[in-house]
Amino acid sequence: MTSKSANGYAINNNNNNNNNTQSSPPTSPKNRQSSRRRLRRRGSFRRRHLLLVVPLLYFSGLISCVRPLFSLLQPPAGAVYRSHDIFQKLWTDIQADNSSSIQLSSVWIYKRKLKEQRHCSTGNSASTKGSPGTNLYLIVDANGGLNQQRSSICNAVVIAALLNATLLIPRLEFHNVWRDSSGFADIYDEDHFISTIKDYITVVKELPADLMEKYDSDISNIRNLRVQAWAPPSYYLEEVYPVLLKRRVVHISPFANRLSMHLPSHLQFLRCFSNYEALRFSLAISTLAKKLVKRMIERSSNSGGNYISIHLRFEEDMVAFSCCIYDGGVVEKSEMDVVREKGWGKKFKQKYRVIAPGLNRINGKCPMTPVEVGMMLRGMGFAKDTPIYLASGKIYQADRYLAPLRKMFPLLQTKETLATKDELAPFEGYSSRLAAVDYLVCLFSEVFVTTQGGNFPHFLIGHRRYLFNGHAKTIKPDKIKLVSLLQNTSISWIEFKGQMGSMLAESDRKGIMVPRVKKSTRKGSIYSNPLPECRCLWESKRATNRSNSYLMVAR
Repeated sequence: MTSKSANGYAINNNNNNNNNTQSSPPTSPKNRQSSRRRLRRRGSFRRRHLLLVVPLLYFSGLISCVRPLFSLLQPPAGAVYRSHDIFQKLWTDIQADNSSSIQLSSVWIYKRKLKEQRHCSTGNSASTKGSPGTNLYLIVDANGGLNQQRSSICNAVVIAALLNATLLIPRLEFHNVWRDSSGFADIYDEDHFISTIKDYITVVKELPADLMEKYDSDISNIRNLRVQAWAPPSYYLEEVYPVLLKRRVVHISPFANRLSMHLPSHLQFLRCFSNYEALRFSLAISTLAKKLVKRMIERSSNSGGNYISIHLRFEEDMVAFSCCIYDGGVVEKSEMDVVREKGWGKKFKQKYRVIAPGLNRINGKCPMTPVEVGMMLRGMGFAKDTPIYLASGKIYQADRYLAPLRKMFPLLQTKETLATKDELAPFEGYSSRLAAVDYLVCLFSEVFVTTQGGNFPHFLIGHRRYLFNGHAKTIKPDKIKLVSLLQNTSISWIEFKGQMGSMLAESDRKGIMVPRVKKSTRKGSIYSNPLPECRCLWESKRATNRSNSYLMVAR
């Protein structure tokens, strides 16, 4: 039952309530106002609290989202050149460490075992065409540097034999980067080449007078024939041979990489024979190289006459072409921009060109500096008294960059320190001739270190495999791993040395491997991996006391 009190508010008099209790009395107006004020203050406090908390939550969420973006903006491991800083930090430990030095003569533990036996033709069946009744002539322009030109010459021999054509002594193309005007006879023994290869093709120094008269005594008037890259023999037989029959002479330029790496065995033999027998460096080059090898052996008496050779690609043009950044700052950037403009024009300023120095470095595409080479070799266990021959052009900022390497290896030599000024004078300004001297001195080293790749180490590694029955005896750095280690400012010398020991063992293991690649690329090249294709030639020279022409530079 409900009744009203004196103040008019209803009172619940429910008789069914077991506890027989009444509701709490209502609050007074004064108390109600006080409660409202408290509620307002509480609501105001909550609103102020939310105004503080919401921005905090927003910014914390924003930071959690942006943090990965910031991490992407941070250079990944290996992207920044810090090798000089690492060297300075570790120099005291490097200087004190000669405890585990290795002997040059005992570096290699893996032995080459040829499981694959291939029939090796002597090249007698190289000519595939009968005599057409008219003399046919092949002219090629060998482009690129010393060893790219070398591959063109060997390939020209193969094509001349394939087409039954007479080969004009290959012309060496002048390049605006190497800027070497040397002709064939300046680099190679021309008469030796002609006489050695005569059983397979005919080589002449000049075209016949009647043919020259037809073209106004100017070879440049002979229309150039463009040939596809890595062309198979069938292409030359089907596309080039009909043109040759019609014109009597074919001029192919450029000629680098214009023949497939995969050929029948009798044609591969001609490559081997041309490379290791017919092509012999000129008397001037081989005479100087012989002197330098002899002097290196004399300076290596403490190591049994054995020495390390390093092919260092840290010349100004190489640094510029790589688009990598070292620690030269604004001055370096300005100098490299000038070199790129001079050597390659607007090539590096084209819109589609993306230049990413950090990415180049972590991908192992940046030329190694002398300090990086030195730290790697000392880490591998080569002592400071190890004799080293440094093969290179003019090193970029040589005084600055070579100093740490000389500190680590005081017995470092170059052709400039081994030869007199008078001996070098005839070669000055001729990069290919100087590279040929370096090639021969490196060829007879106990260990060869390649730092950047390219045609020089590509041919040299193959030549050393040929001489040493399949083992290149080469150190090829894992540059992706190396740049990561050389950006770690907290790395210890012990840790670095352990990593370098593993790298040396891996180079040794890979030194006997022969990659089998289906595509016609340099990786599967017979010039880099001559065995087993060139084995019959190797065995025939071994049977005659290895009278290979290069061994005129006697150990």
